[in-house]
Amino acid sequence: KEKVVLAYSGGLDTSVILKWLIEKNYEVIAYTCNIGQNDFDEDKIKEKALNVGAGKFYSVDVREEFVNDFVFKAIMANAKYEGRYLLGTALARPLIAKKQVEIARKENAQILSHGATGKGNDQVRFELAYLTLAPEMKIYAPWKDREFLDKFKGRDDLIEYAKQNNIPVKQTKSDPWSTDENLMHISYEAGILENPMQEPLERMFQLTVSPKNAPDKETIIEIVFEKGIPVEVRNLSDGTAKRGALNLFSYLNEVGGKNGIGRLDMVESRYVGMKSRGVYESPAATILHTAHIDLEGMTMDREVMKIRDMLIPLYAEKIYCGYWFSPEMEILGKFFTSTQDYVCGTVRLSLYKGNANVIGRKSEFSLYNEELVSMHEKGKYEPEKARGFIDINALRLQINYEREKMAKK
Repeated sequence: KEKVVLAYSGGLDTSVILKWLIEKNYEVIAYTCNIGQNDFDEDKIKEKALNVGAGKFYSVDVREEFVNDFVFKAIMANAKYEGRYLLGTALARPLIAKKQVEIARKENAQILSHGATGKGNDQVRFELAYLTLAPEMKIYAPWKDREFLDKFKGRDDLIEYAKQNNIPVKQTKSDPWSTDENLMHISYEAGILENPMQEPLERMFQLTVSPKNAPDKETIIEIVFEKGIPVEVRNLSDGTAKRGALNLFSYLNEVGGKNGIGRLDMVESRYVGMKSRGVYESPAATILHTAHIDLEGMTMDREVMKIRDMLIPLYAEKIYCGYWFSPEMEILGKFFTSTQDYVCGTVRLSLYKGNANVIGRKSEFSLYNEELVSMHEKGKYEPEKARGFIDINALRLQINYEREKMAKK
């Protein structure tokens, strides 16, 4: 028997795939990772995998690594795909794939398998990672296998197969949206959400309360950054303080969720060429993104910021499309890190009914000079010199204007 390491979540798709692989006479090693799912239950997932027929089960806790080496790098770069999506799923996939390859090598497995569909981005993210980190291994992607596709034409067929094989699944035909969850976010797609005019049902959301039902009193917090990385959060409203990547991020998810922060409903451009609708909850990432950008406004040089800002869309696109383990990502990562030397300080925010508003900031490396900018003090600035500055900058405009007048004659 050939050995397959299957990225196994315990959900509908991967449970059916596990059974399918066993029926095809593969020896299956089920691998799952704790990447911050709220309902993650290692014992339950293990029991389910072994009951379905997995020969072996691995569980890896990657939460600290995920926050430190993936999420915080994206926050540091202000990465948002198409200016909106904070990349929660896209950041998780390369880490999941990396750990899967490590297990496959340990078990001398020949095949890597995943449950991503043939229409989405995740198939690309997983397989680019596999082909980069383990080019000698084969890939089995059932959603690109004609025999599998003929048997399972949609989610209803998966649910029916699961019932026939006594595989318990949370998803039902009456509640068929697909969910992907990790520490950074929860995403929802498919089912009723495929209609872009269908408002998401309130019962769908798991991380955040509706802003309408959030507390009527604001929560004031401060976030401390060192070289662009958050190192501490302080709740000034109740005195709570958290340090350490995982503790800090988990707490911001909690306090942000209670205040209804971090919901996003958008139509995005999938890498495979189609548009798709995704609904996201990312409370901690939304708060950190807002705070980090604000601190950069105080500490980052204007021209450095211009160059950096030109590269953000490229960096976000590379993450979204699955190129985490690429030479261009390594170069971009070094560049973004180099811009953060002085992004140190504290940002104060008000969290209130879906909004995270910055209400103060300070930094020992601030480029903001209160005396220099004041309208009440002269400081070191000499206003009369502004005349020459304006004249020189107007020269180009004057020359262009004269040319346009001449062309119209």
